Amino acid sequence: EVQLQASGGGLVQAGGSLRLSCVASGFTFDDHAIAWFRQAPGEEREGVSCANAKNGYTYSMASVKGRFTISRDNAKSTVYLDMNALIPEDTAVYYCATSKFGPECPAPALASKLYDSWGQGTQVTVSS
Repeated sequence: EVQLQASGGGLVQAGGSLRLSCVASGFTFDDHAIAWFRQAPGEEREGVSCANAKNGYTYSMASVKGRFTISRDNAKSTVYLDMNALIPEDTAVYYCATSKFGPECPAPALASKLYDSWGQGTQVTVSS
């Protein structure tokens, strides 16, 4: 059974930092690109960052570039999202998901319909 377990969320003041983790099991981790998505109350889910399986390529949405960094440790079947300079607009439930199309981020990289095996999400709340 494919499982993705996200953790690391919490309440942080604006300007603060958090590190999210997503531990995967039930599939060959380094055969799939992994992405982080987020969904704020009343909003549609949006893609945040994607990481290829093996070559270090990453892609992030414009509003988080320079603040968020996605990385992965294939030996631990874990993907991370380091979030710095957080702003209230980053408040959302954050999810990780696997690409349906193998080890490279799909095109477009952050289209949610191109991902499956969603984790349960972790809440990030940024206070002003």
